[in-house]
Amino acid sequence: MREEITLGGWRPIGAAPYDLPLQLAVIERGEVNALAFPCLRTEYGWKNASTGAAVSVSPTHWRPWSG
Repeated sequence: MREEITLGGWRPIGAAPYDLPLQLAVIERGEVNALAFPCLRTEYGWKNASTGAAVSVSPTHWRPWSG
């Protein structure tokens, strides 16, 4: 199965790797709402890669962090 990549390099959240800095977004009706800080996927959910704080968002897409 090929992974869908959208304009801007966004990928479906289910394919997000663990323990790598990622940019998260919620994409609804073609509108991208991206977080401005890197996040890590853990077995317990998402956390801010810089602070370690839990991130309470339900992202739909991800891409590698380039900041």
